Amino acid sequence: MAEKYIIDLQTVSSSALRDLIIDGTVRGKLYIHTGYFKNVSSEEELRSIAESIMEITNLSSLYEDVTTELVSHIPKGLKIDDLYSDKNHFLISLAIELDCIIITSDPILAQMTKASRIKCIYKEPEKRIPSFTKYFAEDVMSLHLKEGSYPHVKRGKPGKWVLEKIEDKILTRAELENIAREIYEIAKTSYEQVKEIDRKSSLIAQLGHYRIVFVKPPLSDGMEITIVRPVKTLKLEDYKISERLMKRLEEQAEGILIAGAPGMGKTTFAQALAEFYLKKNKIVKTVESPRDMNLPVEITQYSKTHGTSEELHDILLLSRPDYTIFDEMRDTKDFELYTDLRLAGIGMVGVIHATTPIDAIQRFINRVELGMIPSIIDTVIFIKYGEINKVYTLETAVKIPHGLTEADLTRPVVLVKDFETDEPEYEIYVFGERTFVVPIKKEYETYDETKKGIIKILRKYVPSVEIEVEKREGAYIVKIPMKYYTRIQHLASKKLKKIATKYDAAIEIIPI
Repeated sequence: MAEKYIIDLQTVSSSALRDLIIDGTVRGKLYIHTGYFKNVSSEEELRSIAESIMEITNLSSLYEDVTTELVSHIPKGLKIDDLYSDKNHFLISLAIELDCIIITSDPILAQMTKASRIKCIYKEPEKRIPSFTKYFAEDVMSLHLKEGSYPHVKRGKPGKWVLEKIEDKILTRAELENIAREIYEIAKTSYEQVKEIDRKSSLIAQLGHYRIVFVKPPLSDGMEITIVRPVKTLKLEDYKISERLMKRLEEQAEGILIAGAPGMGKTTFAQALAEFYLKKNKIVKTVESPRDMNLPVEITQYSKTHGTSEELHDILLLSRPDYTIFDEMRDTKDFELYTDLRLAGIGMVGVIHATTPIDAIQRFINRVELGMIPSIIDTVIFIKYGEINKVYTLETAVKIPHGLTEADLTRPVVLVKDFETDEPEYEIYVFGERTFVVPIKKEYETYDETKKGIIKILRKYVPSVEIEVEKREGAYIVKIPMKYYTRIQHLASKKLKKIATKYDAAIEIIPI
């Protein structure tokens, strides 16, 4: 009596079944379930499945003792959708009811068949190298393919790259369809390759180090494939980080925002920070979409696409990580998840698109109460051209907002301060029903050395938020609270005179 086999589609896509037929391991009737044609999200995937099955059908016709048959039988208590949502359970139940042997390239399914005492033939899929990798020289950041256009690559590093045509041949739709089909097949047959988002007109996949975005009409005006990869993997020590900032990252910072424009190296820095915390014996997890960070296996990478915010919230609270890296925060739900986890006491590192560092903070305004922002965000790191360009810290003070004079206008103000100089650069406060983000004195932005010297001396004796320095007709007017005046006169007057002499400036201390 001829053997009967249930085919796991993965063995067809990976060519494992073809090898088993050719070497004589498989002889008998091959059952392929019709459910594989349902719940297909794109024409490319459907075409890929059809071509794979057609290949096996044609191959079996060469052997008298090998036949193929489509089967639509659904095991008791299951639905056709379970073939996708719970494939292993579906195939095992089907094999029991039809008295078949399972053929698979899925190691998990193979282990489950042993526990269920079901006969199984396991064939490990051969690793396929995508054809597009030939375009990725050492300095290539990304590959850009579109039908009716020449293929291009970006060469260089974040913020400093050139777009270069790599072939003088215009791409056709058929060529792009072949590349797309190859991507679908590889994504289906390897656990290192993941389809993150698969929609009718688009696909976002992660194939090893390569992040792939595939778009087609009607969403786009033509078929397009963009493939991006990190040019270099860096450690935190490779960045120009001051000892003070390194100490803050290690001991104090727990609500971090990594901000920057697209392609500037935010995710690369976040990856370096994740590995830094891991080396410090911290439990680190990530939330990504797609999962494109290349991290040690000790760091669990969660997909935002394959889980809800509520599910991720529960998992992260119960698993108690020391730090969670939240890559690509985009919509309100992302900000709410970041906020909830941070307020629950989990160290959070959020990656966010922003043109300037203050823009990153403004993304939280109107999403959370203003007074809570310093409790959620304590450090903002702005990345530009792959390097740390600016670091801000946040704190709350009760004071008269900058530019106002009436004492009865005193209110809570969020101070955004340059981390290295400890000088406030912005104030955020509510006036009426509006929230204002106000730059403080252009002198701070020009790094006035005299003012920096004055503040550096005075902040040893007076909280920096209570020091006001104004420049009037060439003189520096320093306003401090009356309660500190005598102390300053005794302890800081000589040092201030040295600053005045060094920069040829007049300094006047006024108690208020």
